[in-house]
Amino acid sequence: MNIIAIIIVFGVIVFVHEFGHFIFAKMNRIKVNEFSIGMGPSVASWTKKDTLYSVRALPIGGYCLMEGLGEESKSRNGYNNKSVLARLMVSFAGPLFNFVLAFLLSIIICHFYTIDPPVIDEIMEDSAAEAAGLEAGDEIVSLDGDRIYNYREITLYSMLNAPEKPVDITYRRDGKEYNVSLTRKKDAKSGNFYFGFISRGRVSKGIGEELYYSVLEVRFQIKAAVSSVKMLVTGHGSKDDLMGPVGIGKTMNTIMEEAKEQTKDESAWDQFLTVFLNVINFAVLLSANLGVMNLLPIPALDGGRILFVLIEAISGKKVPPDKEAIVNGIGVALLMLLMIFVFFNDLGNVLHG
Repeated sequence: MNIIAIIIVFGVIVFVHEFGHFIFAKMNRIKVNEFSIGMGPSVASWTKKDTLYSVRALPIGGYCLMEGLGEESKSRNGYNNKSVLARLMVSFAGPLFNFVLAFLLSIIICHFYTIDPPVIDEIMEDSAAEAAGLEAGDEIVSLDGDRIYNYREITLYSMLNAPEKPVDITYRRDGKEYNVSLTRKKDAKSGNFYFGFISRGRVSKGIGEELYYSVLEVRFQIKAAVSSVKMLVTGHGSKDDLMGPVGIGKTMNTIMEEAKEQTKDESAWDQFLTVFLNVINFAVLLSANLGVMNLLPIPALDGGRILFVLIEAISGKKVPPDKEAIVNGIGVALLMLLMIFVFFNDLGNVLHG
């Protein structure tokens, strides 16, 4: 059952991405030669208004094959012959739909789980927070001037910054804002550095708050994904921070097994709901990350296509098709090499994990 759930999650996220491109292509009267649900051999197909619709054997996403995308086309309905705005919309639509999917799934999480405003529930004894005068009920507004909306942003900050670094904290108490500087304190037992305050989250107060925190959830996941990319680019990350389908599948399987173990003494419904919500929570992360990764200005990705269109918009001239093809070809080759590296890296982690 776990492998089926993993395949469905992968498939839905990739399918939604391609469906975004499809919808906006149709809106801009760009000819879609084929829109496929799934990959591999075709098991069913039909043609409607010059578009071949296919259902393929492997339920792992799909694709949207547009006329004039990555090639020259003389058709007025080819991607390459549409306006700058139309091409920008179509290229951005895939990541946009991933963010929308992450938002919709986040509503489920916020409804069944707690939300996590950055409000302190408890101050640990003999901690940096206690020494700085922070109290239960205080709301953390910003860290080093960076506005935060989720408590997990504090955890993200801890991951991205050296523990010895003093932190300028702005917090709100009784409607007034205060500033304090503190340095995280090392725990003698664990060896980890802590601020010394705890937040357990709380139940939402209604659909309005659930929608609001669903937006904030997507914002947090995008922020975390961008921060991860920065770490890799600046050399602060390791190869083990890269994860492909094998690693993601292993992580999802672990999450589901842990959820089952935690609820083994509960009813079948409660166990199913817990596993389901954990899968949905992970799908939010994956969908937001796929959206961010596809917006990177790398040839052959959506971000690469957006970059070429922006260059055209600024210069007033299209990038010559032959040069664009060369750059995209190099990009595809590098992405393939990266995928091979990530695959074997994942395989090594699985075998030695």
